[in-house]
Formats: sequence, structure tokens, C-alpha cells
Amino acid sequence: MHDILKALDTLRRPRLLIRAARIGAAEYRREAHLRRHFGYGTLPRSAAALARLVEMEEALNDQRKTGTDGFSGGYSATRHVEILIAMMGEARILRSTRAA
Repeated sequence: MHDILKALDTLRRPRLLIRAARIGAAEYRREAHLRRHFGYGTLPRSAAALARLVEMEEALNDQRKTGTDGFSGGYSATRHVEILIAMMGEARILRSTRAA
């Protein structure tokens, strides 16, 4: 768990994506946001959810870097921001439970 949080602290993404995600993270609701990405059923614990979100974000970032356009089912900036919001929200939950 500690390693994934440390990796998030060193994550480098375009400033606009991060700013948009920070704004969205203020309204993060685990139940609603994670269901959008993981579907219905039991939601994973925060550490497991964060690990899966990191994998999803890395794939989106690779698509962003290669320039795959959003019209052919490739990169979606909206989806990228949504994943970053969920990552920030889950990281905040993990940090708060670790501090308690």
C-alpha cells in the first residue's frame, strides 16, 4: 500500500489533466465513481481499487502519448480525468485510514 501511494506522489501528467482531476476529486463519492469503472457487484477495498485504477490510468496515458484519437474508440480525455479523480479519491481514503 505504501509503495503505491509513493508512486502516486511522483506521478507526472499534464497540468490540465491534474487540475481537472483535483477539482473533481473534491466531490468524489466512492460508491458512484467506482461503479462507473468497475461495474456492479462488491467494490474492492481501497488498496485493490487503487491498484486497478493505476493500471487503467497507465493504459490511458499510453493512448494519450501515442496520439490515438478519441473518434476511433481510442483515447478519451474525459475518461482519463475520471480515472484520475477516482485515483485521488481512493488515495485520500487510504491515507486517512493509515493515519487513523
